[in-house]
Amino acid sequence: MEQLIQSETITEKVVVQAGHTEFASERMEMIPFMSFERMNELYDQARVIVAHGGTGSIITGVKKNKPVIAVPRLAEYGEHNDNHQLEIVEQFRETGHIIGIDSPEKLDQALQQAETFRPVPFQSGRDHIMQLIEDFIDHS
Repeated sequence: MEQLIQSETITEKVVVQAGHTEFASERMEMIPFMSFERMNELYDQARVIVAHGGTGSIITGVKKNKPVIAVPRLAEYGEHNDNHQLEIVEQFRETGHIIGIDSPEKLDQALQQAETFRPVPFQSGRDHIMQLIEDFIDHS
């Protein structure tokens, strides 16, 4: 992100929830942690959301019908204990909900794709799962 801002590929304001990351930037607004309410506001304001491959981050953007670019956090970089986010990103990408990339080096390309990307509307499977559980209980 920093490099893309520096090269003026990105000219918009960028807000980052940085967690425990010690990276400092004069080009981005770095916030260690924020409430769900604040994050929700920022998602509403965003034109494009760039997120890690967690389901919460992805689904929040998809439910708001925003282009979401997801980059999985990987075990090989010490970002996670396994590579489950690869599977999550791939699943949401295959269903047309997000732009999934496997490395930050592909962010420039993904941002170009986001200009015309329209996500498939999200439909929760919650009701279907609840019906399956109820049917199982009723017939046990």
